[in-house]
Parts: sequence; structure tokens; C-alpha cells
Amino acid sequence: MFGNDWDEILQDEMQKPYFLELMANLESEYKEHTVYPPKELLFTALKVTPYSGTRVVILGQDPYHGAGQAHGLSFSVNPGVRIPPSLRNIYTELTEDIGVPTPNHGYLMGWAEQGVLMLNSVLTVREGEPNSHKGLGWETFTDTIMKKLNERTTPMVFILWGSHSQKKGAFIDHSRHEVIQSPHPSPLSSYRGFFGSRPFSKVNQFLESKGMKGIDWFISDL
Repeated sequence: MFGNDWDEILQDEMQKPYFLELMANLESEYKEHTVYPPKELLFTALKVTPYSGTRVVILGQDPYHGAGQAHGLSFSVNPGVRIPPSLRNIYTELTEDIGVPTPNHGYLMGWAEQGVLMLNSVLTVREGEPNSHKGLGWETFTDTIMKKLNERTTPMVFILWGSHSQKKGAFIDHSRHEVIQSPHPSPLSSYRGFFGSRPFSKVNQFLESKGMKGIDWFISDL
């Protein structure tokens, strides 16, 4: 399904009754409604960033619910789509923190390919209806993903923006992994401490302190 080590790690999870029911419900959701991301992009995050290659997790809530936006990575949008407000704020902080210029698009595939797992808590949404797939079963599945990552002996960084992500990541072992928490980058909360939180330099300081290569946060224009 994913084409990497996630297949084996999540094999048992994907045989559980709740997951099979979730897949059946999604089948009819895709038939009866417009659902994002498109079915073939549903598991982009897991396909692009293998378990063993994950160095950073950026946890989002649920996908963008406008046409053409969501493609399976949290906070990222397809090329050619207007940069959403939260991502614009992320870019502002990126420039302030490490001097990376704002690109002309919101496609974050380059981060995912370097081991930044850009995971949403809920992986699907109906068009124009935020949180419409909350409670379908995705939360259980993504909790398992977080737990499996937490079990890894190789240290990694979890970026938890906003109270929703912080609750979901409350169990992470701080003695092994680095957890970076701040308010969410959305326009409603970014001024409460997201700006100035310097997550990108903190990620690299931690990775390098463990003898690992930092993330190249630069995103080239398309």
C-alpha cells in the first residue's frame, strides 16, 4: 500500500475492524460527496516519508477543504494553489528564524522527501466542511502512527502546533525525542507565541546534537 517499511509496521492495524469499517465508509463518502484529498493522494505522507527515514513530524489537524488544495501532506498545498494563511505564517516564521525566503507556492514535498513526516490527525475531509470526517476512525490510525514513531530508538523531533496536536502528542517520550510546542500558526493564534518560536532552527540544533544531518528548509520557487 505504501511501498516502504510502513507496510509492515501498520499491517496489523489495517486488519482491525475499525480500519476496515473506515475504509468502507470512505468508499461511500468518495462516491456520494466531494472528498479531499483525492483518493490516490490519501496516503502521500506515508508513501513519501518512510518510518525508518522519519526525522521530524509536523502534525496537522485535518486536510484543507477547498478545491485543489489538499494532496496528503499537512499544511502543504498543490502547486499553483494560493498559499493558505497558516502556511503563509509558517513561511514568515521560517524567514525570521533562519532567513529562508518565502517561495512562490505552498508545495512542501521537498521537506517530506528529507524525512519530515507531514501528518494530519484526520486524513480526509468533505469539500467545504472542516472536521467533517472527525470521528470516522482516522484518529485511532494516526495515534498508532505516532506511537510507533515514539517507540523508535533513533531520536526525532515532533512539532506540535496548537492544543489539538499537543493533546495528541502528550505521550511522547521527551527523554528520547525532542518535542517543539507552540500555538498554532493560524491567523487566530499565531500572535500568541507561534511567531518567534523558532521551530526550524531548533529542529536542526537537536538533530545535529545527535550527530544527524539537519533539514534543508529552503524551498525553491516553481
